[in-house]
Amino acid sequence: MPRPRADPRARRYALRPPPRSASTMRPVCTHLAGIRIVTPSARGCGECLAIGDTWVHLRICRTCGHVGCCDDSKNRHATEHFHATSHPIIEGYDPPEGWGWCFVDKLVFDLSDRKTPHDGPIPRYY
Repeated sequence: MPRPRADPRARRYALRPPPRSASTMRPVCTHLAGIRIVTPSARGCGECLAIGDTWVHLRICRTCGHVGCCDDSKNRHATEHFHATSHPIIEGYDPPEGWGWCFVDKLVFDLSDRKTPHDGPIPRYY
């Protein structure tokens, strides 16, 4: 008698969706309480500045203030920072975009009322 095979869809059904707001039924980031007021670590991507490279846009970590380049930049230092530290929330920092991203919950959310101000001019390469 052949052994019963596990349903290949079982794992997909076992994954839990993100929590949802009762009022809107939209997914809710579970890390919003960890957003901090931070001081930018550099006037540009610190790692790119150190190696003399360029970036497209900047992201700032809302846990520690690390400024890194976006995923459209060749070095992707903001994502690299998340993998090294597990700090979940970044903000679209330059140009100031007013949104946040949670790497863990994979959700975008509004930060327009609590954007991190620039502490001086930032070089632009676009």
